[in-house]
Amino acid sequence: MDKNYALEAYDYTLPEELIAQNPVEPRDESRLMVVDRADGGTWHPGNFRQIANLLEPGDCLVINNTRVFPARILGKRASGGKVELFLLHYPHQDRDDPSRATCTALTRSSKSLKPGEIISADHRLDVEFVRRRRDGSAEVSLHYSGTLESVLNRAGQTPLPPYIRRAEPESRDAERYQTVYATRTGSVAAPTAGLHFTDEILRKLTSRGIIRCEVTLHVGYGTFAPVRVSDIRQHSIHSEFVTVSRETCDIINSARKRGGRVIAVGTTSVRAIEWCAGTSGEPEPASGECGLYITPGYRFRAVDAIITNFHLPRSSLLILVSAFAGRENILNAYNEAVERGYRFYSYGDAMFIR
Repeated sequence: MDKNYALEAYDYTLPEELIAQNPVEPRDESRLMVVDRADGGTWHPGNFRQIANLLEPGDCLVINNTRVFPARILGKRASGGKVELFLLHYPHQDRDDPSRATCTALTRSSKSLKPGEIISADHRLDVEFVRRRRDGSAEVSLHYSGTLESVLNRAGQTPLPPYIRRAEPESRDAERYQTVYATRTGSVAAPTAGLHFTDEILRKLTSRGIIRCEVTLHVGYGTFAPVRVSDIRQHSIHSEFVTVSRETCDIINSARKRGGRVIAVGTTSVRAIEWCAGTSGEPEPASGECGLYITPGYRFRAVDAIITNFHLPRSSLLILVSAFAGRENILNAYNEAVERGYRFYSYGDAMFIR
């Protein structure tokens, strides 16, 4: 088997202390590594604020405007036993009953839940366990008073990734685990490459003639799912809802025709743009479930550069950036990042691959 398709070839050694448990303050104080695709060369311009000096007038920055909702809910059974629910997507409101919504969730409890059992999460929210699905997740029904958004904000918690090992989320996570441009609610995980941006950086980019446009990809729990097959081509990636507007497509296509680079902020933006690009490389407006899985050999049609974080070993995200820049280039850069003490994963430092 070609080594580029072997899962074991996407491993690297990461000291546990380099897994960022808290964000840096301010956001743009995170460090930045630059990787040149052509030769794998790396350099270290300093903190993320330097990104404004690395983009050129006419470049097009594509951001994912999704917003994380409080998907972690703690409740109690009638017996008093504790139950933890992790909602896997934003609940679907019942068209006929404005006080009810349905959802798929992961559940954790000391004893198995029974169909019809009620979990009390808040005086305004009860969750009914409907049934267990074949994949181990659960169908649940939310019964609430008030608006769904207000109830989730009151009863739910920020769904931090499993490698952030804190007993409970902190109050600042509700704001800090969001990008400053998050407007479309629907994700259970943040598009973390965007966490480094500040309003000041965005204003500076605009003043320098860098164009910006938005896509929406609601990040699902599958972003944390490990690849478990020895041949990465056999992995099935989870689909996620994507919307790319006509305005965004026109901005991207105009920038490319003028010679500007299309720079995707995060792997979610990469997948959204490439999903709607087609064989011509010109994105067309689209909305639906995106199951695009990018592995080495994939021909990138629309993306010229990526701003991203440092990803988990053996993950589909590491495979994607390796497909873009070359597996050896990426792993060499990761090993250098470890040697230099960069911070990894969601609250970690940033990489600009150009």
